[in-house]
Amino acid sequence: MGFGNDTLLSEFVLLGFSVEPALQPLIFGLFISMYLITVLGNLLIILAVSSDSHLHTPMYFFLSNLSLVDICFTSTTVPKMLWNIQTQSRVITYEGCITQMYFFILFAGLDDFLLAVMAYDRYVAICHPLHYMIIMNSQLCGLLVLVSCIMWALNSLLQSLMVLRLSFCTDLEIPHFFCELKQVIQLACSDTFLNNMVMYFVTVLLAGGPLAGIIYSYSKIVSCIRAISSAQGKYKAFSTCASHLSVVSLFYCTSLGVYLSSAATQSSHSSAAASVMYTVVTPMLNPFIYSLRNRDIKRALKRFYGMTCTKGTIISR
Repeated sequence: MGFGNDTLLSEFVLLGFSVEPALQPLIFGLFISMYLITVLGNLLIILAVSSDSHLHTPMYFFLSNLSLVDICFTSTTVPKMLWNIQTQSRVITYEGCITQMYFFILFAGLDDFLLAVMAYDRYVAICHPLHYMIIMNSQLCGLLVLVSCIMWALNSLLQSLMVLRLSFCTDLEIPHFFCELKQVIQLACSDTFLNNMVMYFVTVLLAGGPLAGIIYSYSKIVSCIRAISSAQGKYKAFSTCASHLSVVSLFYCTSLGVYLSSAATQSSHSSAAASVMYTVVTPMLNPFIYSLRNRDIKRALKRFYGMTCTKGTIISR
């Protein structure tokens, strides 16, 4: 892959948020705090689910997978940005950029698919409670996660290979804090029509499909809840999917807001700042939403904390 003058392409420049030296420590402190909270919060969810046998159900199986994906999703972009701030360098190698792009697409897609699968799980639990354990058996749950991984791994590979066929000019500055697919394609000197068509088609197919599934699942859930006669029964049914609905709303509102704002404005810094909402803030808030609104998770976290304290006491003796 080369420049317009056939010089080998070796690196891109990530412009990030601000070049002001005075703001760099503030940005570094803010993002490392959010990153550590994200990793710790999601890791606690995974440990709580895995350590409590009462939570070995389809709903919490998908939740622990979502937490793992959120950790990986944030780890794809934030550590590199923190490293660039610390070393006062905004450079990312060509290979590093393609790799970052691959994993960003992969984990963003898995987030999307897992939210759709969790919506289907809530639909079965509320609308078909007597057949829930038969329908949502362990084989189906594992298959749903596996299919999601394979589909988005192939899509990420396709998008990355499509970028590899492009040639780039001398302007290699990416107005973002990570290698976003759309931003990289815009830097190419060669024809990008095919790249754009594939990117938009796959986005509509693989991102629009899960969104349609979520909307359909919740339309059925609302119908089932309305058919329940008692107010207590309605509240109990709604409370089982309230956390998931909050996470879905946060994920889609922030991600759609980013792309609508980027289409409405040409400001690269505004687009980068808006992207923080769904790449960093949403994965950070997900554990809080599930732990604060879910008694089972609270109970499991308390039990896990108690087990940890007990083991620590025994070891100290």
